[in-house]
Amino acid sequence: MRLILASASPRRAELLAGSGFEFTVRPANVDERLHPDESPEQYVLRVARDKADAIANECRDAGSTVVAADTVVVARGEILGKPADRLDMIRMLTLLSGTVHDVFTGVVIATSDRELAAAVRTRVSFVALSPEEIDTYIQTGEPEGKAGAYAIQGYAARFVDWIDGSWSNVVGLPVATVYQMLRRVGGA
Repeated sequence: MRLILASASPRRAELLAGSGFEFTVRPANVDERLHPDESPEQYVLRVARDKADAIANECRDAGSTVVAADTVVVARGEILGKPADRLDMIRMLTLLSGTVHDVFTGVVIATSDRELAAAVRTRVSFVALSPEEIDTYIQTGEPEGKAGAYAIQGYAARFVDWIDGSWSNVVGLPVATVYQMLRRVGGA
């Protein structure tokens, strides 16, 4: 079975490779705009499904299995995707400061005849951040392109007081969930 990761995220590729999977990367270009009244779970599952469908349609090989995912951070009821600019990074990190937030990742596994989907939630507690700490963190460049403007596996680890759930989910791919799903479709 040929495994295809439908993601441009180097973090997802690192997690999958570090867990012993062999795969090829085929990023999917899909509309990631939030629809009105969409819950975080509905949103990440829709985007992950759109990614999986886009790549599955390109790779109709009966031996291919597509893994697609999308991650968002939810703080105080607001869905935080990737920050648009520096001001958005400041806004997001200020929103996360001293609070508990949720990270949701939608995962879709698609084969020629089957599709499995799951939404995984992890709770994350941030310590209170000063404006100077936020500015210093932004200067590292790490918040760019990250849901919620942070990377738990990098400098932002110093801001995380505790997590409840999958650490790899916060990075962008709940590896244990992916493994269980691949086992169900015969790909692990």
